[in-house]
Amino acid sequence: MTTRLPDAATPRDRAKAERHGALLREAARLFAAHGFDGVSLEDLGAAVGITGPAVYRHFSSKRALLGAILLRASGDLLSGGRRVIAQGAEPRQCLRELVDFHVDFAVTDADVIRVHDRDLARLSDADRHEVRRLQREYVELWIGVLERVHPDRVATDLRVRAHAGFGLINSTPYSVRALRDVPPDAVVHDILSDMVFAALCAH
Repeated sequence: MTTRLPDAATPRDRAKAERHGALLREAARLFAAHGFDGVSLEDLGAAVGITGPAVYRHFSSKRALLGAILLRASGDLLSGGRRVIAQGAEPRQCLRELVDFHVDFAVTDADVIRVHDRDLARLSDADRHEVRRLQREYVELWIGVLERVHPDRVATDLRVRAHAGFGLINSTPYSVRALRDVPPDAVVHDILSDMVFAALCAH
């Protein structure tokens, strides 16, 4: 979860952006571990080496910080999915690349998925509606690819397949952390990608 800067950014701009990005990362980690209500402004500030009130220099409230985390994740998924499809691969290869892309996200940002699943209702109405809009557009990308892989399937079937794939991808990386011997991320990625692709291609 990085903060993008123009090439002409000053050192001060870069430092502020780095602190902003650090707050997003650490807030996701803390919210995932303790829940939105279990994390204070002091906890958030301490995680990045500032005081609790200094968080307000970057975000207007703890809820706004939560919104920034989930809006960025949803936007990144949508833009990344569009880039995959724009490459113009044949249907099954495009689906494979879309699965790999989403699994990359889930493995890298498992905390964000945990936060989304548990604390989406804590967002402001405006942020929640925007997150939902971005997610609907992302789902439609997947359904468009699945229509090409399974031209004989009805829309309802394809929608169920897409959501089943999301469920498997999104739940696995966080849950494997509880294993006694936690496998490397690369191992989790390859197993999960193979399983999801096989399931989505099944007739």
